[in-house]
Amino acid sequence: MLDIQKIRTDFPILNEKIRGKQLVYLDNGASTQKPQVVIDAESYYYEHQYANIHRGVHYLSQVGTDLYENVRKQVQQFVNAKHEHEIIFTKGTTNAINLVAYTFGRKFINEGDEILITEMEHHSNIVPWQMLCEEKKCILKYIPLQADGSINLEDAEKLITPKTKLVSVVYVSNALGTINPIKELIAIAHKNGAKILIDAAQAIQHFTIDVQALDCDFFVFSGHKIYGPTGTGILYGKDDILNQMPPYEGGGDMIKTVSFSGTTFNDLPFKFEAGTPNIAGCIALGTAIKYVQDLGIDNIRAYETELLNYATEKLSAIEGLKIYGTAKHKSSVISFLLDGIHPYDVGVILDNQGIAIRTGHHCAQPVMDHYGIPGTCRASFAFYNTKEEVDVLVEGILKAKKMLS
Repeated sequence: MLDIQKIRTDFPILNEKIRGKQLVYLDNGASTQKPQVVIDAESYYYEHQYANIHRGVHYLSQVGTDLYENVRKQVQQFVNAKHEHEIIFTKGTTNAINLVAYTFGRKFINEGDEILITEMEHHSNIVPWQMLCEEKKCILKYIPLQADGSINLEDAEKLITPKTKLVSVVYVSNALGTINPIKELIAIAHKNGAKILIDAAQAIQHFTIDVQALDCDFFVFSGHKIYGPTGTGILYGKDDILNQMPPYEGGGDMIKTVSFSGTTFNDLPFKFEAGTPNIAGCIALGTAIKYVQDLGIDNIRAYETELLNYATEKLSAIEGLKIYGTAKHKSSVISFLLDGIHPYDVGVILDNQGIAIRTGHHCAQPVMDHYGIPGTCRASFAFYNTKEEVDVLVEGILKAKKMLS
């Protein structure tokens, strides 16, 4: 079991006062806070170990290279990739999806081909495919949402056909908390000869991941969602597919030779890592992953489920409050509206009480269009949150309701 009070002491920002009130941070779906060990890891690198990597024979360059590449090995083990070179460092989930769109998409997707997503996708898993479809004259389709915010596998079976070249789906909806039936979608995609990308930005911090067991072709996530730095992320791809994909960006480190008569590209993973990376951030990402592993993903999942159930019960009891996203399988997100009250107004009143939630469309405007609403209030939970903080949230919502009704 997790010692939540002890864990909270690892996160210095949780001691902050906001507008004179104790911070209640419930915006973890947007970004998670950082434990002191992650902050220290990044700082220590700049203070004691900094040099550019891969290019130097001197001591500091070799130290930095070893630290950086050890994180690649760590991520490989964390997601159980078959090969270390299947782990590509990126700036985050958005960057990773764009990499696949602009490399796999340009090489393997042609006019008349189809790409399939879901109606619950984050904009970062919609817009790159729209741009590709406009360029290549291919067709973007989506699996519709059901009333509870889930998808129907029968719809997926109908929509994934031999014309489908790529399926790209979110593991957990950032707007609704819905957990999608990923293994079943992967099986349907492969049955029809399609490749599949899993957007795990909202899953990597909650679930044990085994990309070989899933048999997904691509798997992407962001470091800042798993208690690591911003500007870091991971693309996993099967090596046979990655080897066939052209580079995404040209520059240093992604080449073997360069002359004015032509260039030969580097091997995996460096082919997709042009330029000087966020070295310190990636090293600190390794520290964040170790921190999560030491707590135990299964322990985290059990506690967060308990917290989500408690919060759902408490918020459901508020008259006039409607929860959007009531799928049977959910993770750590409650999106809601108070009858007749704009979500922004609720957010401002909660902020005045030191409570941080997210308001708006959550970069998932098609979800809001589906429900015919402008946006929602979203409380998203992490393992450092408590039931007492949920109670503070409930009190704040009741205050907002009283003030604005």
